[in-house]
Amino acid sequence: MDWLRLPRLGRDTIWLYSSALIVAAAGLIKLRQGVVDYAYTETYCYQSVRTNSAVEPYVNCFSVSPTGKFSKVFRAGADTDLARNASSGFAMPGLWDGHGHLLQYGEFLNSVDLFGSTSMDDVRSRVRKYLDRNPGAGSKEEWLRGVGWDQMVLGKMPTASDLAVDKELKDLYIMLDRVDVHCIWVSQAVLDLLPESIPDVPGGEVVREPGMGVFCDNAMDMVMGLWPKPDNKKKEQFVKSAMGKLNEVGLVGIHDAGVTPGNLNLFKELAGGPDWTVRVYAMIECYERNTFCPDEVERYTSPDGFLSIQSVKLFADGALGSWGSALIDPYTDRPDTSGSLLVNASELVYDTIAWANEGYQVNIHAIGDLANRHAVDAMVAALRLLCPYEPLSRCQSRHRFRIEHSQIIHPDDQARIHAIGIIPSIQPTHATSDMTYAEKRLGKERTAKEAYRMRSLLDAKPVLGSDFPVEPPNPFQGIYAAVTRRSPHTGRGTEDSPDGWYAEEALELDQAIRGFTEGPAYGGFTKSKTGIIKPGAFADWIVLDAPLDSLDIEELRELKVRETWVGGKKVYSRD
Repeated sequence: MDWLRLPRLGRDTIWLYSSALIVAAAGLIKLRQGVVDYAYTETYCYQSVRTNSAVEPYVNCFSVSPTGKFSKVFRAGADTDLARNASSGFAMPGLWDGHGHLLQYGEFLNSVDLFGSTSMDDVRSRVRKYLDRNPGAGSKEEWLRGVGWDQMVLGKMPTASDLAVDKELKDLYIMLDRVDVHCIWVSQAVLDLLPESIPDVPGGEVVREPGMGVFCDNAMDMVMGLWPKPDNKKKEQFVKSAMGKLNEVGLVGIHDAGVTPGNLNLFKELAGGPDWTVRVYAMIECYERNTFCPDEVERYTSPDGFLSIQSVKLFADGALGSWGSALIDPYTDRPDTSGSLLVNASELVYDTIAWANEGYQVNIHAIGDLANRHAVDAMVAALRLLCPYEPLSRCQSRHRFRIEHSQIIHPDDQARIHAIGIIPSIQPTHATSDMTYAEKRLGKERTAKEAYRMRSLLDAKPVLGSDFPVEPPNPFQGIYAAVTRRSPHTGRGTEDSPDGWYAEEALELDQAIRGFTEGPAYGGFTKSKTGIIKPGAFADWIVLDAPLDSLDIEELRELKVRETWVGGKKVYSRD
């Protein structure tokens, strides 16, 4: 209607016209809303859809609303057009990695890959090849970075001189992370930036034999403080690279296990953009580890569910491979040490209580049995203060404190985890990567009673993940390792247990799948929103060539995803 050309009318007539127009407009709006809901809801049908729902575990169709959520989940009859025209694929909820490192993985994808390197010559060759492709790397302004070396494979702890023997590398600024990222190996040019007399560091190790060049755990800080950090432009590229690779293996979400305040601000800017294709549940890591920095961060959840900040990451100890895990009794293969506590017990209790009082979920990195004991102690202390008049288990069900890694736990502390319901965040491929040397470190008895529990911790609702880039992010390799207790790379266990290392701790296939779907949903406060196909949940799913439970278990090692969808949008297609 042309409002400007209406004839001059009396007040009563105008009122009648106005009332009629309002009623008509309301009817149009209602009709328009109905049209929008109908016209823009997309329906997808497959040969089969695993929902993870107890109500109807398998259907063949679902609809997705314009808001990127499932609006209807149903079974179309075999004689309907929907069923006849269904895709040949098999759909299931998108998978989550319960413990990974987004920026570090993106940086790894843009650095030297040293995983699987077998000798010093192999390491130097890989570094030279990277230099050929990136001639500017290795300057004082842009250090050459890499990750993946392992002294257990190289035959000795590396030194700066091992890099200097190559003329091409002699004067470059090089920093290479150990496979567990708890040690760094640097070149002589980096060493020359440090004081002549380098002191020992509490909670860390300056490796001095067979020579200088490696710094572990808290000792890494003195080098990391000199490293020229990548700017936000590079970090954006890291995020894009990482998310593309994660989508490729069927991941729709991750729990990012340690993000500093500045990087959290960058995530807020990027989340929801076209290159942000993975949901991120971020754990705060203060610039100074194991401190309380509430003024530098804030709780945040984006309306579309692509970014959530409501937890914090603390660090109790280092890693087993570099003798950094804090043990109650000394290492079997190094009786001179029991590992390193990165923070003392009382400080860990203080930090846990302080963050919990601010309303944050507290997640503590703990690998050794002493570190796990301190983590449980700290969580118990916080729960008692938070809920003085109710059982700790009920209080824990709301706060959902987690132990990240939960690798070596004394039986007494396993009992406390069960009783309270503390969530173990477990990486199944850590067990299969460490199985070649774990008993050397721990001895047979301690390994059998304490190490790499999975099945026996099922009642605590474990969150499964990979710890990428320490391990590959492929969740199907994690599922394989959980079900078989064998390496997804070789298909074998150890020499004395080729069919599965401590196979009594293996999970059933359905339990492992739920560890990468329901587990992260519970552990990240997104239950009924992620890891499931049901009305109201985020429309995140993957498409496979066959249902997982129809495959031979060995096929999981090389399984390729056909499609990955996040928020109702296709973010990866194999074809």
